[in-house]
Amino acid sequence: MATTAVTGAPVADRAVPHRRAVAALLALSFAAFCFVTTEVLPTGLLTIIASDLGRSESQIGLLVTGYALVVLLASLPLAHATRRIPRRLLLGGTLAVLALATLVAAVAGNYWVLLVSRLLTGLTQAMFWAVVASTATGLFPPGVRGRMLTRLSVGNGLAPVLGVPVGTWLAQQTDWRVTFGVMSGLSAATCLAVALLLPGSAPEESTSARGTTPDRRRLTVLLVVTGLAVTGAMGTFTYLTSLLLDVSGFAKGSLGPLLSVSGVSGVLGTLLLGRYLDRYPWRALVTVLGVLTVALLGLGAFGTVKPPALAMLALLGLSFSALAAAVQHRALQVAPGSTDMASAATSAVFNLGIAAGSLLGAGLVAATGVRVMPLVGSLLTGLALLVMFAEKRLPVPDRTPAATV
Repeated sequence: MATTAVTGAPVADRAVPHRRAVAALLALSFAAFCFVTTEVLPTGLLTIIASDLGRSESQIGLLVTGYALVVLLASLPLAHATRRIPRRLLLGGTLAVLALATLVAAVAGNYWVLLVSRLLTGLTQAMFWAVVASTATGLFPPGVRGRMLTRLSVGNGLAPVLGVPVGTWLAQQTDWRVTFGVMSGLSAATCLAVALLLPGSAPEESTSARGTTPDRRRLTVLLVVTGLAVTGAMGTFTYLTSLLLDVSGFAKGSLGPLLSVSGVSGVLGTLLLGRYLDRYPWRALVTVLGVLTVALLGLGAFGTVKPPALAMLALLGLSFSALAAAVQHRALQVAPGSTDMASAATSAVFNLGIAAGSLLGAGLVAATGVRVMPLVGSLLTGLALLVMFAEKRLPVPDRTPAATV
């Protein structure tokens, strides 16, 4: 059970020593890095894998699309089915399956084996994101959990900045299978670290197992906001390279540094969010949505001029990465039941927004051109911002304990 300090404030689960808690958080953050890097790697290796397996680039693209679909469909069922399994065993096992599935991908002799291994990896990611936030934050006192959550998010923020470019470079120097083999080894090492560092307590014993201010209506609002915001942002992210080349006029050779600007800004934005998330959780989420809306609107309005486009690109990366952490933190607050189920729901909606944004972008780009996408995206994120303001009008649930007879 959670212990209590002299002041009466709850502290971390089973009084996990601070150094061990920090080490466990680092291991979970690196696990997030492994998952996101493994998920996105085919986008960097598209032509290499297609040529090696004799498949079209669109078929290799399905390795990412199918992955996201599995996460969307499996998050809630897996979270429900595993709700009583100790998190050390569950997360350790999940990382072990990730390592095995990625190893199978590395030695796959044909496209179908590779596809099956990717779908299995998608199942492990669905499980991971459903429980990692509550597991990581449960290691620390409630007053600093927002900050710890943003530190956890640094791992997935570094994946597109560091993991995918390095993985792509390694594949170009050797073979794409080598890159997947390295990711399998890193996942196996992370599995051992997680198994050694996480406490073995049951999920229901965690102080983060239930929302701190449970409210079903506010969780519903959060899911709507997440869907709108991610759809608006991902429509632009999907066609960001076309926007930078065709509208802003940047040279092809500058794409790498430009995308690094977005990625590094995302990591910095997540760390900056951590300074305010515990004290002002609602304001932090609203601010992130506001900055995201400004960034998309600015890209649409001033995207033809390079300096403003670069500034808006940095804001876009900063706000979108911070959005994921702000949404996750809000879900842990307002979860009406299990925080794992709330996290699974937000993960599913996040992936739904990714798919919807890509489809919306494809339709708009084909019909009107790429420049209109950030303008439409800003309308969706602006609507999400209005929904969050409307949430303030919802009555606060009465949490006064019932009188006993």
